[in-house]
Amino acid sequence: MKIKLYKLAHSRAGDKGNTLTLSLIPYNDEDYALLCTQVTAESVKNHLRDIVSGEVTRYEMPNLPALQFVCQQALTGGVTTSLTMDPHGKTLSYALLEMEIES
Repeated sequence: MKIKLYKLAHSRAGDKGNTLTLSLIPYNDEDYALLCTQVTAESVKNHLRDIVSGEVTRYEMPNLPALQFVCQQALTGGVTTSLTMDPHGKTLSYALLEMEIES
């Protein structure tokens, strides 16, 4: 059965230049293992393919528990040069939460 990430987790976004960071934090610690298996760097890159043109790297933080994704070339040049409505990429945390995984 497919489920959207927002049912299992919340997310925060950050930026540095043209690099976007997205955290994925499960509401319940026991869902961390499911997120680790289902939400890969490749699946996030595919889900955000129209936004992120660079590499996506995933970092696991099991002590929190959380995942962090570093997305290169994601902010159309960076905050000071972007003409987009959301140059910081804050709304992209919500875009990540729209991703579907198998539950």
